[in-house]
Amino acid sequence: MEQRKIGIIGLGVMGQNLALNIAEKGFGVTVFDPWEEARAAFGTSLKKEAEAELSSRIMVADSLDTFLSALPSPRVILLMVKAGEPVDELIGKLKSTLVSGDVVVDGGNSHYEDTIRRQEELQKMGALYIGLGVSGGYEGARHGPSMMAGGDPAAYALMKPVFESIAASYDGVPCCAHVGLGGAGHFVKMVHNGIEYAIMQIVAEAYMVMRDVYHLDTTWCSRVFADWNEGPFGSYLMEIASTVLSQPDDLNKSGSLVEAILDVAEQKGTGRWSVEAALKYGMPSTTISEAVFARTMASQKNQRVKASKILPGPDSKTAVVDSMSLKALRDAVFASVIVAYAQGFALIREATEQEEWGVRLSEVAKVWRSGCIVRSKLLDTIVTTFDAEPDLINLLLSDFFVGLLADYQEDWRKNARLCAEHAVATPVMSAALTYYDGYRTERSSANLLQGLRDCFGAHTYRRTDCDGIFHTEWK
Repeated sequence: MEQRKIGIIGLGVMGQNLALNIAEKGFGVTVFDPWEEARAAFGTSLKKEAEAELSSRIMVADSLDTFLSALPSPRVILLMVKAGEPVDELIGKLKSTLVSGDVVVDGGNSHYEDTIRRQEELQKMGALYIGLGVSGGYEGARHGPSMMAGGDPAAYALMKPVFESIAASYDGVPCCAHVGLGGAGHFVKMVHNGIEYAIMQIVAEAYMVMRDVYHLDTTWCSRVFADWNEGPFGSYLMEIASTVLSQPDDLNKSGSLVEAILDVAEQKGTGRWSVEAALKYGMPSTTISEAVFARTMASQKNQRVKASKILPGPDSKTAVVDSMSLKALRDAVFASVIVAYAQGFALIREATEQEEWGVRLSEVAKVWRSGCIVRSKLLDTIVTTFDAEPDLINLLLSDFFVGLLADYQEDWRKNARLCAEHAVATPVMSAALTYYDGYRTERSSANLLQGLRDCFGAHTYRRTDCDGIFHTEWK
């Protein structure tokens, strides 16, 4: 039987497209799915591939035993199944067949703590485990994703030729890397998704300001995003915002499709995981948390409709739209995006310090420059910043971003006032500005908080003028 370089279990859209991508780069691939219908559908689709050579590099196994027999030693098995119990169930079936040196790669959106547990379980058997964050959606999987691997460096070394060949590239450099030990790969991917939540919400809030404050139609909004995307902070999400807003409604043959989409946002959980991680590691990742809660608020459609008829708001007229007002909105958007990146990288830094994963933030930024959802021109500057200052505790403290936010903050605050006056909710842009001001506050209000805690609960406090822990009998 002909042996194949790599095996893939799971023939959903991502698994199929990664198989095609790997085969296109010249590697032999054996694929398997427990569902006969999935195997049959993929086999049929292979016959439609324009290049017969591509199909010849892919073998669809009809059983798990056949799949395993087709792989050379050490076997490399990429799992592309739903996160959670399906991964554990599949690993349970593989355990009796794995031998020392075999490599299992989880390419799904698994929780990093599950990845750490699975690594430890397989390590006892001598098998190696990689938690692989894959970003870019189904298009990225087919033509070049961004990939963040965590786990044993020896396992990554075996996979490196495949990963580097199928990954997106930026200036000729593959957008994949072994980002760190343990659960680092899936943790970095999780935070990527948290930043994605935040930036998507910022873009949506900018659209809402244009729609509800300036009363611009979707065509105008699309043009504004397209114009911003041509600037120094262009990004994939800015680009597709313009695309989505310009899409006509083919069903009703009139208007923009986005106007016909129900304003109820869904989520799969990685944003919530990022918030939980921020709480665990003690990091104020407020743009991510507010983005998650914004989706929760959006899901309460019936309550919002009822509240809109009961709760009063200000009487406000349409604001004047001109180049200066749109510039103010643009600056508020860009400043908020900078804060979202800063909070995400700060969360990764804190986690890797506590867990001793050895993640280098410049390496993460390099991997994100192409192929992933949060790719943007800004990441070039972030790479340069962390290369020059690898121990920088927060992006906001670098000279470049200090100067940039100084230039933006007047418009940032102007936009916040405008939104408040017009009762337009911008939770993430507001949270970003509040974080900026909170982070630059030398003396906060927490002294009163500690006094209150000591007053009702005897939780004690520390003083500014001497060392020690104190408690007062408050009167």
